[in-house]
Amino acid sequence: MSAQTRTETDSIGSVEIPASAYWGVHTARAHENFPIARRPISVYPDFIRAFACVKQAAARANLEIGALDEQRATLIDRACEEIKTGMLHDQFVVGVVQGGAGTSSNMNANEVITNRALELAGHAKGDYSYINPNDHTNHSQSTNDTYPTAIKIALAFSLGSLLEELSLLAESFAAKGREFSHIIKVGRTQLQDAVPMTLGQEFNAFAVTLREDVERLQEAVSLLREVNMGATAIGTGINAPRGYKESVIRHLRDITDLDLVTAGDLVESTSDTGVFVTFSGALKRSALKLSKISNDLRLLSSGPQAGFGEINLPARQAGSSIMPGKVNPVIPEAVSQVAYSVAGADVTVSMAVEAGQLQLNAFEPIIAHSLFQSITWLERACQTLRVNCVDGITANEDRLEDMVARSVTVITALAPVIGYAEAAKLAKEALATNAKVSELVVSRGLLDQAELDYILQPAKLAGLAPETGAIPVIERDAIETDVASGDAGDPQPEA
Repeated sequence: MSAQTRTETDSIGSVEIPASAYWGVHTARAHENFPIARRPISVYPDFIRAFACVKQAAARANLEIGALDEQRATLIDRACEEIKTGMLHDQFVVGVVQGGAGTSSNMNANEVITNRALELAGHAKGDYSYINPNDHTNHSQSTNDTYPTAIKIALAFSLGSLLEELSLLAESFAAKGREFSHIIKVGRTQLQDAVPMTLGQEFNAFAVTLREDVERLQEAVSLLREVNMGATAIGTGINAPRGYKESVIRHLRDITDLDLVTAGDLVESTSDTGVFVTFSGALKRSALKLSKISNDLRLLSSGPQAGFGEINLPARQAGSSIMPGKVNPVIPEAVSQVAYSVAGADVTVSMAVEAGQLQLNAFEPIIAHSLFQSITWLERACQTLRVNCVDGITANEDRLEDMVARSVTVITALAPVIGYAEAAKLAKEALATNAKVSELVVSRGLLDQAELDYILQPAKLAGLAPETGAIPVIERDAIETDVASGDAGDPQPEA
């Protein structure tokens, strides 16, 4: 052993460890064996924090039931507290993709916590005769209960940030809905002109659908409450002293401030990973909705001259190396790509859950990585969509006004009064001659201008009548009565 290294030994043999490293022999072997993703588990800080919470709760429970002496338990507790605050995260170096059902991650945590506890006690790193990663830091535990518990806690921690960003994005769309509430446009179904609506309604719908997903994700997080601490290897609780299971869950609730419960059947809970399928599905739902919204923004802003051109997205960067002045919708494009990744991760989670065998699922590392990456990327996608796109969107009001004026979609509002067949003839003629429907209706004597103005009020066209929230069914007699009384401009007619 040189001054720059220390020697650590496991059942396989000895390994030279950098003297400054807080990790040990088990982590070193994992680091060598799994150079696959080249991404350490520390890229997910909430996961490291969650693991520290689990180890801290175990230390407190072991102390409470007399399975660990106060001095060692306190040192382990202090080391965990430091890691929870962000210290030593760079020492969690094992790869996110690993064999062994998470044992490498668990031992990485055990070794870092142990060596920091040794340092706090004035001992050298690697002096495991005083505090041992397996005998003390991992006492009453197994990878098979600490690892899935840490995953669930980390998902709950991470989801809080995602929900906050989703809510902020929803409010951004709602603000645009209010800003654009007076702008009438042509709504579309199957990419074909349908009926009038407001641009505000379109943007407010984006807000509503995102708020629905906030609620669905909040429901999904409740499924993470059930953990299997105390199960140890396969759920039988071997090597977990009497009283440990009850104590550790109580301490874990206090430490995490999460409403955690012990699974009713620890054998089932240790082998079952179905909760991750449900959670992944909720993430995929949100991702696909974000992609749909992003696609709509791209369509509505397409052009600017030869496309829809209804809205303008903020110009974020030059769009072409050959076409001067071209600006692309890069933010919505990036968000959609995140959605595709989340959808792919959902397939990965599904396959990994299905591949579990007998009393354990060996593929939880790829489940964890897939879910953590999806949450992280979705959170960042929501933020960049809000800050770099939605907040800066403007409307092309003149273009929208002209499109509505020349659109035959207003004929739908006239059909209940002039009849469907007559309305269809007018629509056909308007399309053939590019004439305005309103001009044709008046010139044919089907309605006078006052009657026409009454029916084609923007509030009516967009279904904004307060009584019904939908386009009122307007009878000819009601029109004549209101026009005669001078109330043609009343935005709240009798339906």
